[in-house]
Amino acid sequence: MKTYSAKKSEVSQQWYIIDATGLTLGRLSTRIAELLMGKHKPSYTPNIVSGDIVIVTNCAKIKVTGNKLEAKFYYRHSGYPGGIKETSLKDMLQKHPNRVIEHAVAGMLPKNKLQDEMLKHLKVYATDEHKHDAQKPEIIKLETN
Repeated sequence: MKTYSAKKSEVSQQWYIIDATGLTLGRLSTRIAELLMGKHKPSYTPNIVSGDIVIVTNCAKIKVTGNKLEAKFYYRHSGYPGGIKETSLKDMLQKHPNRVIEHAVAGMLPKNKLQDEMLKHLKVYATDEHKHDAQKPEIIKLETN
């Protein structure tokens, strides 16, 4: 018996669309990361990008539990002394709601050269309008908890 290992030429990608209205950030991000890595497929191979392409709409309407809107911060540093900046989740959802999901999903993907390739397959939009109708994406309904 031999272990099957998919080749890059054998991988077929599907397009999926997820409406993030009312979904919890963490549970949504884990499902997206699973689709991007391809772990839902029987031909999953960890050393190639075998995942699918995911479109997330209405990311401005996600919900978080607890006190995360005020207590969760995103940090960045300019490289200069005293150059640390912080942005709360509440401000980030108002200014750049797509970055919240992109940041959460990026933290759940493997930290190697494939991470950038997988993140290219993630399309996040703040409203329900997107420009990928020609690809005929399959709609995935996730349950709100």
